[in-house]
Amino acid sequence: MTPLAWGRKVSPAFRDRVRAIADGLGCSASDLMACMAWETGRTFSPSVRNGAGSGAVGLIQFMPQTAGQLHTTTAKLAALTAEQQLDYVDLYFRPYRGRLHNLGDLYCAILWPAGVGKPDSTVLFGKGGANPKLYLQNAGLDLDHDGDITRGEVTAKVQALLAQGLLAANAA
Repeated sequence: MTPLAWGRKVSPAFRDRVRAIADGLGCSASDLMACMAWETGRTFSPSVRNGAGSGAVGLIQFMPQTAGQLHTTTAKLAALTAEQQLDYVDLYFRPYRGRLHNLGDLYCAILWPAGVGKPDSTVLFGKGGANPKLYLQNAGLDLDHDGDITRGEVTAKVQALLAQGLLAANAA
């Protein structure tokens, strides 16, 4: 079996469930693990909260509105085990089944779904765009500090975490 990025940080049941979810979505299990590592600060905690005060929680930082669309709340999601919360990760990604061709698509489905399937040059957030607040909330992702955050810049951060997760000390 192919080693799973960050697999040493989670239980065998978690690893098995992530592989099953990725198979069902047609994406890489290690890419999914890298996204969850990024969103949880490598903790894989279902109760980790977003430091920016957005109210987001969990493995893929479910926003309160998103939790409602999944017929739950962020409080209920935070109370689940990591393995239980994976059911909601699966539910969240199902509408994207067959469209998650790479790490960029997978991470955009979490951060900014309009970026799924777009080229890496696509600007997701611009300082001078329609909603400069979104740029400010994500300014740390503007790697070249040009006032635009592209899909490629966003993906580069998660790609680096994927590479780290695939090291022998972290993969399982």
